[in-house]
Amino acid sequence: MAIRHYLQFTDFTAEEYAWLFERAAVIKKKFKAYEKYHPLADRTLAMIFEKASTRTRVSFEAGMYQMGGSVVHLTTGDSQLGRAEPIEDSARVISRMVDLVMIRTFGQEKIERFAAHSRVPVINGLTNEFHPCQILADLFTYIEHRGSIAGKVVAWVGDGNNMANTWLQAAELLGFTVHVSTPSGYEVDQSVAGVRSNASYKVFADPMEACRGADLVTTDVWTSMGYEAENEQRKKAFADWCVDADMMKVAKPDALFMHCLPAHRGEEVEAEVIDGPQSVVWDEAENRMHAQKALMEYLLLGRVAG
Repeated sequence: MAIRHYLQFTDFTAEEYAWLFERAAVIKKKFKAYEKYHPLADRTLAMIFEKASTRTRVSFEAGMYQMGGSVVHLTTGDSQLGRAEPIEDSARVISRMVDLVMIRTFGQEKIERFAAHSRVPVINGLTNEFHPCQILADLFTYIEHRGSIAGKVVAWVGDGNNMANTWLQAAELLGFTVHVSTPSGYEVDQSVAGVRSNASYKVFADPMEACRGADLVTTDVWTSMGYEAENEQRKKAFADWCVDADMMKVAKPDALFMHCLPAHRGEEVEAEVIDGPQSVVWDEAENRMHAQKALMEYLLLGRVAG
């Protein structure tokens, strides 16, 4: 089977995503039933972290072990990645020793260079530009709770960051619409997002209007990792972009709320929303593991039955 990488959401087709969501549901059902399922026995995942993580590490590590595989955990502090060795050389060496590589880093360009010289599939665990594994989990969570997302409206309230970029890619590919509302100066860059047109998203200056009639309201921290020096400036700029009960009231009555976590209650979301009945953030967090298990299975084995 030809090597496939998963570096941004557009790397797969809509039909492949339909398969992945079905497999994630099957794999999750096995997990809940304590059914042993080891399709990745004797396979090894290398996890490379240049950005710290809780959910990414636990979801990939636990998921790989549950699938019967093993894990090697690397950071820039305990490998040559943080020193002078070229990324290309690291890729050539690491990919000769493992079956799969997950990288969580800063610039997308670094993961693209690694993948170009890897003999095994490479997964984007997060870059400054994209977070495809998170959107994979978010979409799976929406489907679990509400069915198909085709034709629905997702309201994105906050920073035009890697999450927003990936939501735009997903909307264009899977046939839904994103209502984007960001403070001035923090807009989504369509060229970075890599979307071909603006037909699948609408921009709103007022976050309340972005949420009006939405099926899903979602947000992220105001200051992503790597932008800490801008924290105070961002707190002022984003003050009106806190998802609160009023925003959820103008969304559809059965609208869901999501957040990729970690969350700062009282900043990008009020406690009554994230801890309220419309919030599915804990299912969303767990589903990182199940969706990624389906992804790893697909990259290594293709379409399997059972």
